[in-house]
Amino acid sequence: MHAFSRPSPRLSRRSLLALAATAPLTAAPLAATSTPAAAASDVVVGGARLVADGVQVDGGGALPKKLTARAWLLADQDSGEVLASYRAHLRVAPASTLKMLFADTLLDRFERTERYLVTDADLAGIPSGSSLVGVKAGITYTVEQLWQGVFLRSGNDAVQVLARMNGGVAKTVAEMQARAVDLQALDTHVVSPDGYDHDGQLSSAYDLALFARHGLRDADFRAYCGTRAARFPAGGGKTLRIENTDRLLSGTYGVTPYPGMIGVKNGFTSNAGNTFTGAATRAGRTLVVTVLHPKSGHNAVYEETAALLDWGFAQGSSARAVGTLVEALSEGGTRAGGSTAGKAPRAGAEASSAGDGGGADGWGALGGAAGAVALLAGGAYTLRRRRRRSGEVPPAS
Repeated sequence: MHAFSRPSPRLSRRSLLALAATAPLTAAPLAATSTPAAAASDVVVGGARLVADGVQVDGGGALPKKLTARAWLLADQDSGEVLASYRAHLRVAPASTLKMLFADTLLDRFERTERYLVTDADLAGIPSGSSLVGVKAGITYTVEQLWQGVFLRSGNDAVQVLARMNGGVAKTVAEMQARAVDLQALDTHVVSPDGYDHDGQLSSAYDLALFARHGLRDADFRAYCGTRAARFPAGGGKTLRIENTDRLLSGTYGVTPYPGMIGVKNGFTSNAGNTFTGAATRAGRTLVVTVLHPKSGHNAVYEETAALLDWGFAQGSSARAVGTLVEALSEGGTRAGGSTAGKAPRAGAEASSAGDGGGADGWGALGGAAGAVALLAGGAYTLRRRRRRSGEVPPAS
């Protein structure tokens, strides 16, 4: 028997569209242009320099050479100051780095020790080619084990089970979009909870840094993303060892572990390429960095991340902020642009559309309405308080 009785029924597409028709649309629509430059009258979340052309840095020594990523950002975890960036608001396919938003949204819903018996229905519709941790029907898992599957192995099967425990994929997508709005992550458009390639599934280096920064304030998030290995149920009373696919943490596949590495989340799909958001601490200072879509080599995303962290720890103290990571609205943050007429904050420009839609599994159909429905869910979300504060190239996420 399932240990949970709280989930609400899954929203049908008709229900989503009906809600969307009445939802107050405050976030900018998907942009069609491929240039991240903003109009002079636009308000940019985090500061106008974050959509200016070229590398943005003010002071400090020379930045690392051979940075090939299509977008990247380096920021101070505590102050939120952006120390350097390149096309920070460019909207691209995020792959499994979007699982940070999934965790930001759902991590406090269930106790770590709660147990759930997985059924065949819970595993139906996972996109073909997904990264999996090996969740099996007929086995009872603790919530902690499922989250380990999400963070360590980027398991889309673990994501789907947690989403169903939360009331279904559609409800979870809507709540993730609402959470993105609350975090002022306006570049993010959620289509599926796992980050898998779907048309319109987008985020940015800026938004992913927001998700990481917020998540790292939660003790459970920080513990999960920093776990190098764990034992996972395999059935018949047996377990298997799972290791974290973050190579800067685990030191696998020719990557040297980065000193002081905390986590956070890597991703890969054929459309997104390699994506990564990481954080490290040195001499009491914590930096967070996002690197998206480097041009070559499946270790390039880690090499460029390490180079930016090295620069930040060595030179970043003399760099002046070129922008800031804003705070969540529900936690005292000020809305970018305030209420000034004609100054509503905007999303960044879209660099590319997401991949092949992932097949007819029911996840891709959520995209268009989810953003509008999420705004309805957002009001309820902000009333909730968080209870706790404080790979060889993998399969597609």
